[in-house]
Amino acid sequence: MYVRKLSGGLAAACLMSLAMSGGQAAAASQATSAPAAAAARVLIYDASGSAEFRSAVDRGAAVWNESVDAVELRPVASGQRATIRVLADNGWPRALPTTLGSGTVYIGRQAVDQGYNTVRISAHELGHILGLPDRKPGPCSSLMSGSSAGTACTNPYPNSAEKAEVERNFGAALAGQAPAVRTGVIMD
Repeated sequence: MYVRKLSGGLAAACLMSLAMSGGQAAAASQATSAPAAAAARVLIYDASGSAEFRSAVDRGAAVWNESVDAVELRPVASGQRATIRVLADNGWPRALPTTLGSGTVYIGRQAVDQGYNTVRISAHELGHILGLPDRKPGPCSSLMSGSSAGTACTNPYPNSAEKAEVERNFGAALAGQAPAVRTGVIMD
C-alpha cells in the first residue's frame, strides 16, 4: 500500500513538473518512441517495349501510385534495372508475375481492337504484378474484374478491397513476411 501511494505521488510530481515545463519532454519522448513509417517499396518498370501504349502504361502506374502507399511504380531511368517489363503484342492482355512486384505485362492489341480501355488494361495487368488475382465476373467498380465489366467500362482505379490487398501484400513484404504470389500466365 505504501509503495502504491509513493509511486502514485511520484507520478503526480512528474506530471506537475512536466506541465510546468510546457510539455516539451513529453513531446520529445513521443517523437523518439513513435515507430517510423515504413517507406514504400519502389518497383521499377520498363515500358520501352509497350509501343503505342506507353502513355497508357504510365497512366496505369500513376493510378496505382495515387491509390496505395506501400508501393510506388517508377519508370526505369538510365542505368537502372527494371523488375517489371511491359510489352505490346497482338494477343490478349496478360501478366506473367514471377515474384511479388516483378514480372512481364503484355498490353495485347486484341482487347484494344475490341474496344477495351488501354489505361484500364494497363492498371489491371499491373495489379497482377502487385499480387492481385482476376475477380470475374465483376462490376466496373472492380479493376480486377477485367474484361467481364465490358468495353463500356473505363474505370482504371482499384476499389477499396483491391487497394487494401496490395497494401497488405507490400506491407507484409516490408515487415519481412512473404505474401503468397500467383505465378504463371494470368490472362484477363
